[in-house]
Amino acid sequence: MVNREDLFIKAILAAAMSRAGKADTEVEVVPSGGARRIDVYSEPAPDLAAELSDMGMLGELGGVPTCFEAFSDTPGVREMRAIFLKQNLKFHELLRHARVAAGQPPDEDVEPPQPVAFPAVVVLSPGKPKTVLETYGFERRRRGLYAMAPGLAVRIVVLPELPRTRATVLVRLGSKKLRPDAVDEILRLPPKAWERTIAEPILVQFDFIPREGGTPEETMLGTEILKRGEKIIQDAERRGERKGERKGERKGEGRLLLKQLRLRFGDLPAAAVARVEEAKLAQLERWGERVLTATTLDEVLGAT
Repeated sequence: MVNREDLFIKAILAAAMSRAGKADTEVEVVPSGGARRIDVYSEPAPDLAAELSDMGMLGELGGVPTCFEAFSDTPGVREMRAIFLKQNLKFHELLRHARVAAGQPPDEDVEPPQPVAFPAVVVLSPGKPKTVLETYGFERRRRGLYAMAPGLAVRIVVLPELPRTRATVLVRLGSKKLRPDAVDEILRLPPKAWERTIAEPILVQFDFIPREGGTPEETMLGTEILKRGEKIIQDAERRGERKGERKGERKGEGRLLLKQLRLRFGDLPAAAVARVEEAKLAQLERWGERVLTATTLDEVLGAT
């Protein structure tokens, strides 16, 4: 089932990093054992360096091609091993693309004419991962920021340790405990402040602040749908009925997606509603990712 917390912080990160370049969510890297996904992968654009320098901590963290990995629970060693694997797979994928662009065999062990930057990793953690920090020899750079040796290009942001400043406000949205204060700070910014223009529509979409003109019933509907879907899954797990679990999961995802689509695009054509109600879980999850950044309904449902 799509994790609402994960979707939210991915949307914030992708929207913010798109301000200074390209940013995509759920970027696949494919080892022999099957696809793995980077939460958000961003590449800064050289002509948008001014925007990047104005983006506080996110601008600092995303100054090079970066794999952002956001956690709703404090990660451990196992999660970090998976992150290292994705980082290296992404680097080899970038090498292959550079070789192809230069007319070289993609899998031959040769350096492409243009150097390929080793992608950095930024981990957002809601708690201090003491075992990870000790196991991999992370060093504290400043409040809330820990790093490995420069060549490994991995940093961990411990959200509760961050200073409560404007430079960190979007990053702190990644913590449930810190989010209320961060939202309050964002709403006190001028209406045209870049942090507010990025975050406010997403906060509305995820029901963290009321939608203008919306009723309390509309505001609570997404959360209620999510709770119902989770209850269906929990009941089915207790009965050991895997088939019932998947059906309930798909139904909950379908209802949540319809809620998101109506908030974003208004009344939906009957054909669009029917497609969502009949779609399989994997398709609903893909559409759920697209709705975060799409500007039209066709961009969400137009392709499988």
